[in-house]
Order: sequence, then structure tokens, then C-alpha cells
Amino acid sequence: MLVQSESAIRASFVNTTQGEAKRLTVPNDLELRSWDDLDFLGWRDPAAPQRAYLVAEADDGLIGVALRVAPQQTGRTRRSMCSLCLTTHSGDGVSLMTARKAGPGGRQGNSVGVYVCSDLACSLYLRGRKHAGPRMHETLTLTERIERTRTALTAFLRRVTE
Repeated sequence: MLVQSESAIRASFVNTTQGEAKRLTVPNDLELRSWDDLDFLGWRDPAAPQRAYLVAEADDGLIGVALRVAPQQTGRTRRSMCSLCLTTHSGDGVSLMTARKAGPGGRQGNSVGVYVCSDLACSLYLRGRKHAGPRMHETLTLTERIERTRTALTAFLRRVTE
């Protein structure tokens, strides 16, 4: 992913109002991010843990979506798999995140969801920069796994913007 500025990130959101985009919390460490290792920029709002944000490069520029994190079920130890990067996590390492659809659909209350790494660090798990425990053995190359993740992300973003 190319290095992005705070203003470009704020302008990329498709499922928020301009006022909401101005008020959302953007990470203050953008210049420290390892942009070459990111397929998308994702973060949780430290002031509101039920909110998350995802910004990705698309054919026609950046696309950002605001996400709502579903509450975790407690009392059960389980393993879950991220539907973007296919990393398996135990406990609360995967969360259901929903995005209000862009445009008229979103104004009518329609949303789409995805099970994703709770910390939105899919790119780092793929590249072995972050670990969630033992990985399943795959015969795909890193390049093929990255492409699979990008394809899944593009499909999710398309559902948000349809």
C-alpha cells in the first residue's frame, strides 16, 4: 500500500457523512507504519472499541469504510478464522464487523458483515510479522495468499458500495 495522509484517509470514507469522517480517530503513527507490508490500513478506535475503520486502495483511489464491531461471546474458548486472510485465532482474535452500506442502502439501514482479525492486522499475519499461534500449512506462495486476501477484501468493499 502507498503511504497515505490523514486528509486522504478521511476523504476516502464511503459510508460516513463528511462530519463523521472529520471526527473519526485516525492513527497518529501513520508515518511509522510499514506501508509496504500493508494490503489495507485497519484500526480500532481506542476511545470507542466497538468502532473500527478500514482503508484500502481500489482501482479508482482509496476507499474507506467505518465498521461496527459485534460484541464478543464470553465463556467459550473457540477457534475462529478470518475471512480475509484465513488466519485462525483462539478466543476473541476474530470479530464480526459490520459496515453500513454506502448511499441509499445505508440510509435505509442496510449493512454487510465480515469476520476479520479483531486487530485488523491481516497483512502482518500473512507476512509472518505478527503471529496468532500455529498457522495451517498451505501450498500457496505468499504472493498467492496476498492476492487471495486482496480479492476477499475487494469483494467485501464491493458489497459495501453496491
